[in-house]
Amino acid sequence: MVRAPNPQHLEANTPLIVQGEGLTNDGLIPQIFSSMPALNDAASYLAQTTSYLTGCFSDFSVEHSPSGPGAPVPHAQELVDFPYAEIDASSSTEIDNIPSNRMHLTSVESSKASTSTCPQTQDEITSTSGGVPLQNSSALVESNRTGQSGISMFQSLIDRARRTVRGSADDIGWLQRDPAMPPVEDGTERFLEILDNIKHGVHRLPNSVVYLLVPGLFSNHGPLYFVNTKVSFSKLGLACHIAKIHSEASVEKNARELKEYIEEIYWGSQKRVMLLGHSKGGVDAAAALSLYWSDLKDKVAGLALAQSPYGGTPIASDLLREGQLGDYVNLRKLTEILICKVIKGDMRALEDLTYERRREFLKEHHLPNEVPVVSFRTEAGISPAVLATLSHVAHAEFPPLVAPTGESTKLPVVMPLGAAMAACAQLTQVRYGEKSDGLVTCRDAEVPGSVVVRPKRKLDHAWMVYSSLNDDPSEGDASQVCEALLTLLVEIGQKKMHEFAMKDE
Repeated sequence: MVRAPNPQHLEANTPLIVQGEGLTNDGLIPQIFSSMPALNDAASYLAQTTSYLTGCFSDFSVEHSPSGPGAPVPHAQELVDFPYAEIDASSSTEIDNIPSNRMHLTSVESSKASTSTCPQTQDEITSTSGGVPLQNSSALVESNRTGQSGISMFQSLIDRARRTVRGSADDIGWLQRDPAMPPVEDGTERFLEILDNIKHGVHRLPNSVVYLLVPGLFSNHGPLYFVNTKVSFSKLGLACHIAKIHSEASVEKNARELKEYIEEIYWGSQKRVMLLGHSKGGVDAAAALSLYWSDLKDKVAGLALAQSPYGGTPIASDLLREGQLGDYVNLRKLTEILICKVIKGDMRALEDLTYERRREFLKEHHLPNEVPVVSFRTEAGISPAVLATLSHVAHAEFPPLVAPTGESTKLPVVMPLGAAMAACAQLTQVRYGEKSDGLVTCRDAEVPGSVVVRPKRKLDHAWMVYSSLNDDPSEGDASQVCEALLTLLVEIGQKKMHEFAMKDE
């Protein structure tokens, strides 16, 4: 007679959470859930469900294989740990009386049994009935594989839920955490001094260089993008151009176009070029110097990046990454239709701003050490009053016949860009605890090895190119801020040239 274990005792020893596979309760519930009670409860329920269903997947009843002429012998799919000494070879027919629920072992108990009896699996764990051996090793392997399949399936659900909640939390500020990247220098104090001088009429930008303004994403559809800054520089007698590039093209394509643009300006004026790029324009300009420095090193005087996602942006990553918002409400597809079909752009323009693409690019292409670099990062206000902010983005000109005074009249076209930037900045603050200008976090806008300007004034991402209707005139406008950044860049360039001259001596 075979004495099977007590089924009540067997069920009591069955763990709710599968152990030994790295799927303990602590492993299944990410740490981030601990701060969110609702997600914590949901994750706990999913963890318990995972363990229960995993046990069900490894629960196979017995199969009958011939053990003699016409005599069915049960073939257990799980290895039951019966005492070997108590098995009577002549009592195999009584095994049929074992209830099937006594065979219900979890994959953990099967793996423990296989571990403890590993030396006996091939030779000793057999019983005979009518001279035919009963082998359990193949059933054990099949059961373990099935259990592991169930575990993997539900573990993937847990991992996906964790990725959805975490989003870009592990990516923001990766440049600052990379020990291979050079440190930054704070130039905020000197910037504020220069800006104050400019507001009092002191202008020190030299006319010995040409100033090239590089616009960012969707700039082709913004009629006033950098226009006020260009007009202001022209009034100072400075040569200033706005780069005519396809703003919705990839970073590498724009880098090549900027390289040709810089060479054209240099050969036409015999003056070096000083670049100021806003948003993606700063990334494009930096890529041009990284990829073509051997051709541009005698033609470029410096680079200023204003609110540029040099390290990437969570907006692009969360929109395009699997398991994020783009998956659940089709935002990725809608964005692709907008960029590729409506405005005839390239989807890589947005993909190149994700953390994954920026890591890949910067791993291969660094900014040259000898080029002076200034990076300007800001923080958007998120107060309720800011949510009503409107930005002046274009002019609407009425012909004389329509205008009430009989003359052509220009009226400002305004859009709620300030409100949109404030809402995005508030979302980034709540989800990641990171300060941003609405599109780019402060930490991702700081270029390693650059002089960083960190103003306390609340400025959103669109302010640099589209003036707000409620700006304080005493604070300085976007044109004056651009002039101050380039003036600081000139000083840094002169300092670098002096340092290199001292090293050569």
